[in-house]
Amino acid sequence: MKNERSIMANCTSGGCGAKIGAGELSALLRALPDFSDERLLVGFDSSDDAAVYQVDERTAIISTVDFFSPMVENPRTFGRIAAANAMSDVWAMGGKVLFALNLVCFPEEMDKSILGEMLSGGAEKIMEAGAVIAGGHSIYDKEPKYGLAVTGIAPGGSFIRNDSPSVGHRLILTKPLGVGIVMAALRGEIADETSVAAAVASMERLNKAASEKMTAGYNVSACTDITGFGLLSHILEMTADRVSVRLFCDNLPVIPQAVSYAEEYLLTAAGQRNRNHVSERGVSVAKLPFATQELLFDPQTSGGLLISVDSDEAESLLLAIQDGDPCASIVGEVVPKVDAPVDFA
Repeated sequence: MKNERSIMANCTSGGCGAKIGAGELSALLRALPDFSDERLLVGFDSSDDAAVYQVDERTAIISTVDFFSPMVENPRTFGRIAAANAMSDVWAMGGKVLFALNLVCFPEEMDKSILGEMLSGGAEKIMEAGAVIAGGHSIYDKEPKYGLAVTGIAPGGSFIRNDSPSVGHRLILTKPLGVGIVMAALRGEIADETSVAAAVASMERLNKAASEKMTAGYNVSACTDITGFGLLSHILEMTADRVSVRLFCDNLPVIPQAVSYAEEYLLTAAGQRNRNHVSERGVSVAKLPFATQELLFDPQTSGGLLISVDSDEAESLLLAIQDGDPCASIVGEVVPKVDAPVDFA
């Protein structure tokens, strides 16, 4: 039973699994007015990871925001994960994080020392990233929530989009799948310590090093980070209806216990939303094992980068990334557009 210090007791969902579904969100955004500003290089119209605004000929700023309710009981761990997740959008675009603003929702009756631990965990990760906390905003709410508004810079004005992969390029995924399923098992109080430790370690690990390596002279055509929409939904955003992807399912990095948990139907509502969205987009997973299907839909919190890189450079970049992300793997290739935006090898 959760005690009075529990930060998950009143939360119906946590992490990136709490996100509004991709299909629902797209419909809402389409209803917004068109904004015209020649300096806005990336807005919400392309479903990219962050906004990019050109300040002058050599300077572009990258701006993003991310927050959610907790998926773990330890408040300092939650703070670390939330901060790592929020900063990831800047690194997915090949940028450098400059500063962040705290975003906090917290129950008025809850012990404020818990909030202190959440903020301290976030600060640890921001310091690790070489960035600074510059302020923030807090309100009382029924559920605790934490995240960051992050400002970064595109070095030399150059950045990487999520929807521009080149045909023939290989796809590298830098972190294992299965975080959402493991967290579902944790909520059900049946997750073992090994799987939880693996999921937490993955969520806490910054994508900074992988980003710095992919921008160190490699021919990278696109990149995104995998979060609550799951791998397949993010791949669909990447293809942008211009190319297709052949996914190497046997190469997918996975938290091992997540497979058995999926086979036991320890699933998430967000995973089902992702399944529905992908099906509506014409992708069939019917021939795949059930556990593999669920891993492809699984909402990832602070997930890895999905990098589209020249096939001649893929192995070299992979080896460089594996120095800090040993689970990284080549998981697919970009192919000319066919009827199905994603097929499976």
